[in-house]
Amino acid sequence: MESEDIRELRTTLTRRKQEHRDLDSAINALEESGRADALQLKRLKKKKLFLKDEISRIEDQLLPDIIA
Repeated sequence: MESEDIRELRTTLTRRKQEHRDLDSAINALEESGRADALQLKRLKKKKLFLKDEISRIEDQLLPDIIA
């Protein structure tokens, strides 16, 4: 993989991790407030799970498994 591609993946990874943390904070705040809309919470959790999967995919591209 070329260095430009690696740089783009690392930048994307950093953004996705920040989005994941932000969603986690938003979900916790909504749950603690007691005014959480069940549908809204479900959508936020689904997006958080999508981001987690994307983070894993990017990390796998940056650090592929080495079969010994």
